[in-house]
Parts: sequence; structure tokens; C-alpha cells
Amino acid sequence: MKTRYGMEIRTATAAEAPGLSELLSAAGYNIGPQAMAERLGAIRKESGSALIALEWGPPSGLVVLHWYRTLDADQPTAQITTLLVGPDNRRRGIGRMLLKAAAQAARVAGCGALELSAGSNEPTLLAFCRATGFTEAGSCFVRPLRKGG
Repeated sequence: MKTRYGMEIRTATAAEAPGLSELLSAAGYNIGPQAMAERLGAIRKESGSALIALEWGPPSGLVVLHWYRTLDADQPTAQITTLLVGPDNRRRGIGRMLLKAAAQAARVAGCGALELSAGSNEPTLLAFCRATGFTEAGSCFVRPLRKGG
């Protein structure tokens, strides 16, 4: 999907793994290019999508979403688990473009709602969520499935 100013939003491939590793590293997530490529492949094979924003050079942004069914909804729900724009590319509308592309991917997958998983300690992301039409709905708890993990 081409957007204004030469920005392209498209599915991430293994070829972007090194650039995505750098993008995530700037946000404090250390995932090597090989592991990144493997994870992108797994997302593509399962019920999900990883979309990137590209201009000239490495990816400027990333959105990862997955969809799942629940008993209380007729349609699947899509959940954004990663939404990230590089520090030098923020405040240019890239996050909104990624969100729009994610919503379109969710609609194509037959989803009826879009969730965004955001930590309460990320005030800029929380403000972005509110500004783009998300409302707060509950909280989330996580635990490992294996001891020591």
C-alpha cells in the first residue's frame, strides 16, 4: 500500500529482519536478525500479520497483529501486540498509517474489533490510543507456562 510522501506500508519479510532488529533495539528490545526472520515467518504462517512502514532505507515503523476467536463475539478480534515508530520518524503520521493498515488487515481477516495491547507505563502510546479512537477496556495479567521461563 503506497501512501503519501513515498511511504510504503507492506507485509514484513525476512529481508527486513536486520532493519527491524535495529528498530526494536532503539525501543529496548534486543532481537537478533535471525530470530527476527524466524518470528516473522511464524507470524505469517499463523493467524497474524506484521506490517512495516518503509521510506528510504530501513523500516520506519512496525505493527504486529494477531486475531483470535472468543465465545462472546460472532467475529474474531484482532489484537495489536506491537506498534512502534522509530524515534527519528515520530510525529509524522506513520503510526496512524500503520494503524489504518492494521485495521484493514483485520477487516480482511473477518475481525469485528481491534484491540491494542499497551502498557500503562507508556504515556505517549496511551495518548495515541485515545486520539485514534481506542477506549480503555480492562487489564491484562501474564504468567509463564513453564517454570524458569
